[in-house]
Amino acid sequence: MKKDTDFISCLFEEKPVFQSYLDVEAALAKAQAKLGVIPQWAADTISEKANLELLNLDNVHLGLEKTGHPLVPLVWELDRVCGSEAGGYIHWGATTQNITQTGKLLLVKKCHQYYKQELGRLLITLAELAERSKNYAMPGRTHGQHAVPATFGYKVAVWIDEIIRHTERLTSCEDRVFVAMLGGGAGTMASVGLDGLKTQDLIAKELGIGSMTMPARTIGDHLTEYITILAMLAATSSKMAREVYTMMKQEFGEVEEPVPEGAVGSSTMPQKRNPRLSQDVVAWASEVRTFVPMSLEAMQTEHEADKTTSMMMDTAINRVCVLTGYIVDGLNQIFSDIKLFPERMRRNLDLSGGLIMSERVMLELGKEIGRQRAHDAVYDAAQRSVTEGRGFRETLAEEREVSSLLSEEQISDLLDPEQYTGLCAYFAEIFAEKARVVSRNL
Repeated sequence: MKKDTDFISCLFEEKPVFQSYLDVEAALAKAQAKLGVIPQWAADTISEKANLELLNLDNVHLGLEKTGHPLVPLVWELDRVCGSEAGGYIHWGATTQNITQTGKLLLVKKCHQYYKQELGRLLITLAELAERSKNYAMPGRTHGQHAVPATFGYKVAVWIDEIIRHTERLTSCEDRVFVAMLGGGAGTMASVGLDGLKTQDLIAKELGIGSMTMPARTIGDHLTEYITILAMLAATSSKMAREVYTMMKQEFGEVEEPVPEGAVGSSTMPQKRNPRLSQDVVAWASEVRTFVPMSLEAMQTEHEADKTTSMMMDTAINRVCVLTGYIVDGLNQIFSDIKLFPERMRRNLDLSGGLIMSERVMLELGKEIGRQRAHDAVYDAAQRSVTEGRGFRETLAEEREVSSLLSEEQISDLLDPEQYTGLCAYFAEIFAEKARVVSRNL
């Protein structure tokens, strides 16, 4: 994986996580000072000292070992560096989940911004690819079989359409997902009263996020929503990668993902050029989707708080965020340098000996004898072509209702797949432009 995504993995390591908690503690102190809940001088000290570089991590680790608590030892160490007077105002009226959940969402927001950036880059790449391949005729396949002709550009347009909706989902969920929480021990704000609501809003403003409408510790639907959106993006990503994986098989030979010079596909088969990136994306996407049921389960918190469900949600959000970073990066690597083989695409259209044009022949014949009679006549010719191993053109000519109404020249023209790609080029052009517009606004 390229280094651009390393920072996402690193975000969920100890130091960035601890710093995010300290950022929330500092924001809490600043907000409470503005409202006169704690002295301004105490808030100034807390804000100044809420820097992990000023703390002794060894002390924190000893505390973690002793208490088994994820936050208290960090608060103790912050208290120590602030001094007893200012330190006495740290964490005023808050409970652990208020700090950890809010802090974790600060990290998730950084991931979120990266996803949108990379999806914008991907849309530009796909726009160029759609336009370049809008007329690359290839078999359109349904149920794994040749259906009607399509173009590679059309296939790309379909991907663009889905990715655009995912970017819309990511943008529209921001106000619901990225929210500060300050409800106190059980979410009732008993320790802070109405000032707590004002404090929560000020914390949110300081951190550049929204504020929970109901600061209950049992609420997790916003986190589940986010995981589900990323899982949907993962599903589309997997579909795209699977398509490349399939079309890269020698039997298809229509595309090839980037294969770096010197890459080794097998220890025993020297010829192997494996679709490594595509397989990686499929595997990562599959793992992402497994966390949707976990997050739904984690929404079912008992009473006013429960460590079990909090741990489940924390695990899910951490892993999904990291994997999504890998996925969007993998897609950009695949499609920024993918090789297309239009000659092979066109050659594959002829594998059925013209059978892929059955619909066109049927519709043309149907103008004279009705669709159903035309379907029956073309069906009989098509089935004989397959079962008897003869050319479709030949078996069509044997059908009386066909030969009596269509000349050999007309039949030859109707069997040209490049004349039956419908709106493929149009869709490729339209969605290429849409991709560019959306990318500019991300």
